[in-house]
Amino acid sequence: MEQDTIAMETDFNRLIKDLITSDSITAMENMFAAWQELMSRYRCAIMEVETKFKVLNDQFSLQHERNPIENIKTRIKSPDSIRRKMAKKGLTPMTLASVEENLNDVAGIRVICSFIDDIYMLADCLTSQDDITLIECKDYIKNPKENGYRSLHLIVEVPIFLQNEKRNMKVEVQLRTIAMEFWANLEHRLRYKKDLPESLQQATAGELLQCAELSAQLDQRMQQVRYTVEK
Repeated sequence: MEQDTIAMETDFNRLIKDLITSDSITAMENMFAAWQELMSRYRCAIMEVETKFKVLNDQFSLQHERNPIENIKTRIKSPDSIRRKMAKKGLTPMTLASVEENLNDVAGIRVICSFIDDIYMLADCLTSQDDITLIECKDYIKNPKENGYRSLHLIVEVPIFLQNEKRNMKVEVQLRTIAMEFWANLEHRLRYKKDLPESLQQATAGELLQCAELSAQLDQRMQQVRYTVEK
């Protein structure tokens, strides 16, 4: 039995070697290197935008003795997530050039703010900088999604300076308050809960929508308290 197993493994390894030629291995290595280079450019773009927000936060704190930014989170989409989104858009076969051209949210940065006014102030400050190009703006604060989701989404293009070239890269920027972030995180966890009956999903959706409305009211009331204190 052991000899048969060894023989089968040997035959399998020989088959793999026959299928994978030196040329195909080189092609895979080149593709992997190109993928790593593209992801590195996206990471550089995130660092550029994140630095801009940190500078704005520091400058604002000197002028107003408070920080408009509570937290900054960054992420790069996983290869599987990128593949699924490309397939959903019907963009097959997937190439690196197609990813860079057609996906705006491979690189993402989320800015958590103290108050709603801070969101629009920071968005204006960012997009007014001469090296930032605003590609798209979706205001889910003034126009919430049907499920109650609120956030300000920007797609911006920022230049990065590499060793021998300058490249413009796209970054998705999400700006939201602490309350919006809290609701969005919990809604995401509950929405992707497995094996929930449809009736329970509908009931939960209604409860989440009400929670989103309460969260929005809290943001407005806290902003009014801030106005009162500052005046």
